[in-house]
Amino acid sequence: MDAFTAGIRQRIKSTEADLDRARAAGDDFLAEVELAELEDLQRLATEHGVEVGAVG
Repeated sequence: MDAFTAGIRQRIKSTEADLDRARAAGDDFLAEVELAELEDLQRLATEHGVEVGAVG
């Protein structure tokens, strides 16, 4: 696995954890921000042929 693939997968994993924490805390605004970040990372991964799981 190259550095880009490893990096994007790690960023997605981290953002998913941040999204889970925001949702658990009831912070709707932060959850929306994290979800948008997750969607951007998913798009970037797709554009570069990196397979990742579903968003959100």
